[in-house]
Amino acid sequence: MITAIVRFPLPQGTTLEAARKIFEASAHNYQRAPGLIRKYYLFDEEPTGGGVYLWESREAADRQYSDAWKDMISEKFGAAPEIAYFETPLIVDNSAS
Repeated sequence: MITAIVRFPLPQGTTLEAARKIFEASAHNYQRAPGLIRKYYLFDEEPTGGGVYLWESREAADRQYSDAWKDMISEKFGAAPEIAYFETPLIVDNSAS
């Protein structure tokens, strides 16, 4: 499994509630995405947005993070996304016991 952490700047003054609305509008793009196990949306007050994605494989992640996807993020938020990949050898999921 692969974990990808994606970060991109949000417009100055973006609040948590405004970010939530932006993210809710994009959630359908990730539902049933091939190879995506889970996605967490991220926000901080810099403001920065992004996500933590758990993928079945690096190939599945690379299919999602296409040039078209990177261009869409760049056009929407004014900067290219930063993407970091990590092998994920173990997961602790307390909600699943």
